[in-house]
Amino acid sequence: MTDTWCSSGGLTLEGNFVSTGGFQGGANTVRYLDSCVGCKWREYPTALAAPRWYSTQAQLADGRFIVVGGRDAQSFEYIPPEGQHNAQPFFFDFLKQTLDPEENNLYPFVFLSTDSNVFIFANNRSVLLNPATNQVVKEFPVLPGGHRNYPASGMSVILPIRLFAADPAKPVPAEVLVCGGSAHIDSYSKAEKNVFYEALEDCGRIRITDPNPVWKRELMPSPRIMGDMMLLPTGEVLILNGAMRGASGWGFAREPNFTPVLYTPRAKLGFRFRQLAPTTIPRMYHSSTVVLPDGRVMVAGSNTNNGYIYDSMFPTELRVEKFSPPYLDPALADSRPEIVNAAAIAQLGYNGKITVQVKAKPAAMILFNLKVTISVPGFSTHGVTMNQRLIMLGLESVNPTAGQPGVFDLAVVTPPNSAVAPTGYYMLSVVYQGVPSQAVWVQIK
Repeated sequence: MTDTWCSSGGLTLEGNFVSTGGFQGGANTVRYLDSCVGCKWREYPTALAAPRWYSTQAQLADGRFIVVGGRDAQSFEYIPPEGQHNAQPFFFDFLKQTLDPEENNLYPFVFLSTDSNVFIFANNRSVLLNPATNQVVKEFPVLPGGHRNYPASGMSVILPIRLFAADPAKPVPAEVLVCGGSAHIDSYSKAEKNVFYEALEDCGRIRITDPNPVWKRELMPSPRIMGDMMLLPTGEVLILNGAMRGASGWGFAREPNFTPVLYTPRAKLGFRFRQLAPTTIPRMYHSSTVVLPDGRVMVAGSNTNNGYIYDSMFPTELRVEKFSPPYLDPALADSRPEIVNAAAIAQLGYNGKITVQVKAKPAAMILFNLKVTISVPGFSTHGVTMNQRLIMLGLESVNPTAGQPGVFDLAVVTPPNSAVAPTGYYMLSVVYQGVPSQAVWVQIK
């Protein structure tokens, strides 16, 4: 198998894994792994036209994958049909413009916008690309403060997409959050010389679907570089891992940031961040995270060494943790709902309605304490979680289920189109009084 180091990835409509790029002989490769017992990798080492090392892969509204950037690759391309290869990539002047002597534009932040265009952020700039014409259709203001992409590695998510707040005559509003990174253009080369700059502690937030969008800035509780940012089923954002000084690379960071932070997008400015119980395990370069169906977050990695080395400042880390967000506090167990008709909602269509049956201990005003979310499991590496997405579905009504005491019928509106929610598998959760259920898998197509 070709080398997958610093590659990219995502899941297809059928839930199968597609991987792109990697190191040396793996850089032009597309790999496939189906979700079946005993399935083997299939790979095509010449499928991509340009080498993709530290590139980003994102699913589009039409189901295709775009692959953007990579070391020495100021271009983008689309994954060809299996067994075929691309003759040439699309030159992307934006990546040439954002490249500096230390790069600082690798693993760009790439999100499908709700208008079918692609939001691409590199270094401190961002654009909207039309994948039908391969032309930039909007350039956003510069995000001040510094550099946000590898090796000055910040973090980013497209914030939860709210269907019940949408105007049917306009694209569903979409916002992007970018946090951390480095204020210094030379953070990597200075770290090589044992000078470790303090990381950024600011965040920028922008509504990418607005006609004239602007960045709004706020401060995290502490500086962070090389962190991970995860969308929780409640619609909150979990920030964890990383360091407070240095840059991405083997041994190029200091002062691990042990303290997770919870960000609540809907809270008032100044009250959105909450620090949580710290870990004792440094997780810096090469850390990764994934949200599990039970609401916990699996945390792993942070290998800052060239091999399995255990006597260094930050030893090779083989331990895996499961982080429990505050909503899993045992004191809140009575608020945890249970989805009881998973089989009936396993397949979703667009612009439709489903009935989710939930067992819960009701309080007054139950309708106003409930929400239903679906989230895509992302591909996590180097502080970037590709294709991560969470949609808050429309909730029309809540009524007791006939003949089933303690069970309620939730009338739920599904996403309007594949620009809001691309085809594929999602984890569907019901959140009651801020506590999510065990998720059930659903497929949208």
